[in-house]
Amino acid sequence: MSDFSRREVLSLAASAALAGLAAKVSEADELHTARAAVHAGVPPELSRFIEHYLRAMHSPGLTLALTTRADTGYVASFGYANLDRHTPVTTADRFQIGSLSKSFVALVILQLQDEGKLDVQHSVLRYLPWLPIEAAEGEIRIHHLLTHTAGMPANTQVVSYRCEPRLRPSFAPGSHFHYCNWGYDVLGRLIEKLEAAPWSEVLVRRILAPLQMHDTAPVIASADSRLVMGYQPRYDDRPYPPGGELVPAPILTFDRPAGSIASTPGDMARYMRMLLNRGVGPSGRLVSLEGFERLAKGYIDAPLMGPNIQYGYGIGVDQLDGHKRLRHTGGLPSFASAMHLDLDAGIGAFASINAQQGFRPEPVVEYAIRLSRAGSQRNRPVPVPPLDPTPAPLQPADYTGLYTATDGRQVEVLQQQSQLVLVTAGTRIALQPLENDQFIAQDARLSLFPVVFGRTDTRGTGTPEKLAAAVVDLSYGQDWYARGQSAAADIPQDASQLQPFTGFYYSGVTVALTGAKWIVQRRGRLWLNGVIPLEPLGGAGLFRLGADPRSPETAEFQQLIDGKAQLFLLSGEPLRRTERPFPELLTLRLA
Repeated sequence: MSDFSRREVLSLAASAALAGLAAKVSEADELHTARAAVHAGVPPELSRFIEHYLRAMHSPGLTLALTTRADTGYVASFGYANLDRHTPVTTADRFQIGSLSKSFVALVILQLQDEGKLDVQHSVLRYLPWLPIEAAEGEIRIHHLLTHTAGMPANTQVVSYRCEPRLRPSFAPGSHFHYCNWGYDVLGRLIEKLEAAPWSEVLVRRILAPLQMHDTAPVIASADSRLVMGYQPRYDDRPYPPGGELVPAPILTFDRPAGSIASTPGDMARYMRMLLNRGVGPSGRLVSLEGFERLAKGYIDAPLMGPNIQYGYGIGVDQLDGHKRLRHTGGLPSFASAMHLDLDAGIGAFASINAQQGFRPEPVVEYAIRLSRAGSQRNRPVPVPPLDPTPAPLQPADYTGLYTATDGRQVEVLQQQSQLVLVTAGTRIALQPLENDQFIAQDARLSLFPVVFGRTDTRGTGTPEKLAAAVVDLSYGQDWYARGQSAAADIPQDASQLQPFTGFYYSGVTVALTGAKWIVQRRGRLWLNGVIPLEPLGGAGLFRLGADPRSPETAEFQQLIDGKAQLFLLSGEPLRRTERPFPELLTLRLA
């Protein structure tokens, strides 16, 4: 589901782990002939880019499809399905496509609309009166669920563990975009009710069979022998450093409509071809032209998906070189996917990688479309896209200086060539860029949290509005340092009230779902994983995630025993307190 973890990893720096992956690639000389065969038809520029992409982005393998309105241009596979055995990916392998599944859900809803079985402008409670929601901000229509504008938490279950009997939207439905897997799971329930059949059966009958997508699985199941092995970060209790260690991930049985499809590149080419033909499959229309236009229309700005993207029904809408483009990405615990369709040129591309590191293979599909559009008679080469994610230009002077804690402890940030170095307790530690003023300290003793630099808004002081705000502090977990020689000991509230909630909580589910979470206290406020502030909502133990008052995401602490909360509900999803034996990893104090 897209996007259980949207963090974009922002570094291409060489690392020991990355070198290890490159070594595995170079060892497989005996596979070169086989790999060249599965690349047949792929432009050589694209093949070179993908090979470089896999090494630079530390991804084991990739599957690829390109199609026109008329037929499949090519399907191809790169890299490894199993790193230890050097088993190459094949085009028969199934990859989990994550939130690309959402457009399948939207198509079935639009089919039901065509048949008069529902109206997308009606309240969802008309069809599912048992749904545990309240409409205090206005009724939630099917349209709102399709466009991620219902104002509900992203990843809670349709029937959740929350103590409140009903969920409430945090903003007026339709007024704001908040990515919500919950909404698509509700749509799956709606489809099941109207069709009197499980979602998976409906999907096969209405979409997969008519499009001859016989190699696509409607649910993810550990019994599926054709699922390629996926990889995930080794540790689930800390940020993933770019180029960090990956380990094989277990295959989860997963049937939530928001992201439960596994497919091959050949089948995804068939799906894209139907979309490029505006709803027409090999046996005729799957959805009316009016229905397709509903799907492909942008209704609301979706900044989470990228600049200038609007969201339609289960898919994003924007422009590529002046052409209308449909696009979406998908992410699950050990897979990441991307699909782009140039509607004007009639070209679509799909790619998926068998690892979850926070980024999606969008540069691959965008480059594939541009190369195909240019054709074989190119007067000038198509520019090679930057690898995703592209690091923001580092301005070391923004961060260098002395930082002081309220108890007088000091750390220093220095520039060493083009890299930042943190000096603490006489030890120099390289800082690897992550995102948004966050860095990974390349020392195992500082691995649980990112080093975060905070900025202040300097607008209104005579500086140009576009000038970046100045860095004023540094934090790591529960530690806070002000930039300069001294730090004021200003604590906004009684810290003792928050102590019962701090600690480590674990769900027992893989990292990219709910996984493991730290709650630390810093300057009189709670922070999720040391990065996201928790804002009190008035109720005992109830907080909002982040500073945006429109956010429906909540943190709730329950079952206090001996002064410690035992249960942490992250937007309704339960995590249990787990006592950790390494308190020394929670602070910058190395000595």
